[in-house]
Amino acid sequence: MTNSPIGIPTPHGTFVATYSQAGLCRLEFPEKVTPPKTNSTLTGLAKRWHANAAKALKTMLLGQAPGNLPPLDLSSGTEFQISVWRQLLQIPLGQARSYGELAGRLGKPGASRAVGSACGANPIPVIVPCHRVLAAHGRIGGFSGGPGWKQSLLKIEGTPFIE
Repeated sequence: MTNSPIGIPTPHGTFVATYSQAGLCRLEFPEKVTPPKTNSTLTGLAKRWHANAAKALKTMLLGQAPGNLPPLDLSSGTEFQISVWRQLLQIPLGQARSYGELAGRLGKPGASRAVGSACGANPIPVIVPCHRVLAAHGRIGGFSGGPGWKQSLLKIEGTPFIE
């Protein structure tokens, strides 16, 4: 396996993926990191994981459900963050949840800010769709990729929000 960054070219720029022994562990937006000059040579499982990650990302950037995802290594998070990230994977394409709603689903009413912090720490944005979480009353709120990315992703998916 590799921990070297590997580019995923899309019409929106080159995202950068990193894999651990357990799966995709990081995905970075084009503006957040310089794409590697050369991609690592992938072998075995990592090659298949990368193909799945690239296909899923490109499909999502077309506003479609991704189908098969590569294994996701979310182990960099705390127990609470991982529980939030797993909830994010349950939000259907074209729908959104509020930070408060996710907190309630986790049995932690009043933990909206902690949910927001967990969303901001999401190591695999887009694929783990933290962009589908909105502030109260459908407002955008924060986003690790920046508000422009969040708005773009929600528009691509046809998800209503308030600018």
